[in-house]
Amino acid sequence: MSLESNLDTPLAAAVRVAGSQSAFGRLIGRRQSTVRDWLRLGKPLPGEYVLDVERQTGVSRHALRPDLYPVSEVDQASVADANQPDLFACDGVAPVPPVHDAVVSAAAPIVACDRSGILHPEADHG
Repeated sequence: MSLESNLDTPLAAAVRVAGSQSAFGRLIGRRQSTVRDWLRLGKPLPGEYVLDVERQTGVSRHALRPDLYPVSEVDQASVADANQPDLFACDGVAPVPPVHDAVVSAAAPIVACDRSGILHPEADHG
């Protein structure tokens, strides 16, 4: 069993998302042995990798390095509810939750709206 399977840290979570220590190392351009050492020694992910790891794994920068990316009071609700996005109806269409686990932006609401078949009278359709 791999080291990251037994750890409950944001770095271990990012490694699990990547699939393995080797895959995570390739993701950031470091060796598997370096990743193993970070996990084994409980070291935080170096700051220069945080944003890239967040983008590629979905593990938040706030979780990976709270010392570098603290959660502001404004962001706290967004981060806490990152897996529970707000849904708003649009043009009377009932909101539809996303069918995947990815959150594009914790601060952005999801709007369920398909305007592809709507012609607006103000628009020039000619």
